[in-house]
Amino acid sequence: MKIPLYRQIQAHLKEKITSGQFVEGSLLPSENDLCAEFSATRMTVRQALNELVKEGYITRQHGKGSIVSANRKSLGLLSLKGWTEVVGASDRHGNTTILEGPVLHTITEPIFKHLLHQEFHTEFVFLKRLRSVEEFPMMLEETYIPNENLSGLTDEPLVDGSLFRTLFMRYQIDVNSMQQEVRAIAASKEIASLLKIKAKSPVLQILRRYGTSKEGFYLYSLIYCNTEKYAISSFN
Repeated sequence: MKIPLYRQIQAHLKEKITSGQFVEGSLLPSENDLCAEFSATRMTVRQALNELVKEGYITRQHGKGSIVSANRKSLGLLSLKGWTEVVGASDRHGNTTILEGPVLHTITEPIFKHLLHQEFHTEFVFLKRLRSVEEFPMMLEETYIPNENLSGLTDEPLVDGSLFRTLFMRYQIDVNSMQQEVRAIAASKEIASLLKIKAKSPVLQILRRYGTSKEGFYLYSLIYCNTEKYAISSFN
């Protein structure tokens, strides 16, 4: 599926803002520079910038340019930002291994029950992924995405390996809020094996519901974190 050029420019600038490469109050590259960088027309560049204005990432001032607004999202593995953005913005090497999916699935796990009281979807796209930092297994994540007008999600690779980026660039769905619950549990044999720890070792269990720019469209994740080597936080 061909991604519109303005969406590519929008995503590129958005990532630089959320990762801190463009800080609050700084100027983005000029329209002329962006046109040259992406071989784009001025109309295409302006469309990308206008989308960032709508989302609150930048303001535009006549005669001055595009100015970065306050960052809406903090860094860190407990923050709203996705794994690809968080680890990619750090000096550590991150890797994701897809253990299962994307495949069609239903949510039957009891732990999600209290989050699903308003959910009208019955079929989801399921992903099970193992996240590692410097070859150290750190997170096991099971994610459910409502199967609503997501043609190609089960058949095509994720954009740059990122689910959030794929939803944003292919389907114009932006993840913009998060509800999460964190508790400590003893690792099961399966979880321990994947995270390379002893069975019954303590791990953090994180239950999440992500809100999006599409009304009534929520993502759900169940995450297990091994914090023996790296601490996790809501900031970078």
